[in-house]
Amino acid sequence: MSQQDWLEKDFYKVLGVSKEASEKDIKKAYRKQAQKNHPDRNPDDPAAEERFKEAGEAYSVLSDPEQRQQYDAIRAMGGGGARFSAGQGGPAGAGAGFEDVFSSMFGGQAGAYSARGGSNPDIDDLLRMFGGQGGGFPGQGGAGFGGSAPAKGQDISARTRIGFREAALGTEVRLTVDGRTITTRIPAGVHDGQKIRLRGKGRPGPGGAPAGDLMLTLEVEPHEVWSMDGTNLRLTVPISFDEAVLGTTLAVPLLSGDSVTLKVAPGTPTGRTLRVRGKGIATKKTTGDLLVTVEVAVPTHVEGKAKRAVEDLREALADEDPRAGLAAAAAR
Repeated sequence: MSQQDWLEKDFYKVLGVSKEASEKDIKKAYRKQAQKNHPDRNPDDPAAEERFKEAGEAYSVLSDPEQRQQYDAIRAMGGGGARFSAGQGGPAGAGAGFEDVFSSMFGGQAGAYSARGGSNPDIDDLLRMFGGQGGGFPGQGGAGFGGSAPAKGQDISARTRIGFREAALGTEVRLTVDGRTITTRIPAGVHDGQKIRLRGKGRPGPGGAPAGDLMLTLEVEPHEVWSMDGTNLRLTVPISFDEAVLGTTLAVPLLSGDSVTLKVAPGTPTGRTLRVRGKGIATKKTTGDLLVTVEVAVPTHVEGKAKRAVEDLREALADEDPRAGLAAAAAR
């Protein structure tokens, strides 16, 4: 997607937020749109898939402070602020042509464009005059007219979807961007919505300048058993009523395919989380833990000896009230 496209697309409107929206509000709005219009939820609705793609495109720009700043500047210059048009007119911002605006601002720069192609510069040309990627005016560290370094190529955005196991353990992905096939390594422990900057994988720079970057947004598929909590791995393991009461030893699966032995103490209630240190996600910086939540499985059909045993247990525990103090606490 080129910056020329930014003039035509109102990303704030796509996500349903204001231009003053915080990063948190933008992220919340994107998640809502992505969940509502995800292709898996709308298999027969091409329009929903298009809205899903548009939301991802908008989020990839507005969630990046640098790209958002560039986007706002471009929209203000070409859409909400100074409006450039071909031909002669009044002062800049009121229907003036590029020639008028650039002649007044840069001493005839627009004439050079007209001499080359006989038409107004597009927004990418305009950006290069300001340092390629919004790099600033001369003397402000950019590579514009007064700078010595050529402007780097345009940054671009892309998205890719990977499985939960791939996200947790790391993987290699191949994607096609602008007709090019790019292979990159995804590190272990990435999460849904995370962005990875691939330097030099964007559009080629003009005149042999360095290429821009590729901002890759990851979509991680949920898993029916596993979930991530930072670098910790979580899963829920069912245990029987007698195991919860009397205690037991469990063989708990690991993401690697191995298993680990976990001791459940007598009287363990449902919902208790047990920690196995060092069995979570291993990244370059740290290794997380395995968090196992036990869930007591209640039999749905009990007859014969089993039913009599439960009745005997109820009689033996008649003096115990699991709801003792509940009413008093609720009344406070």
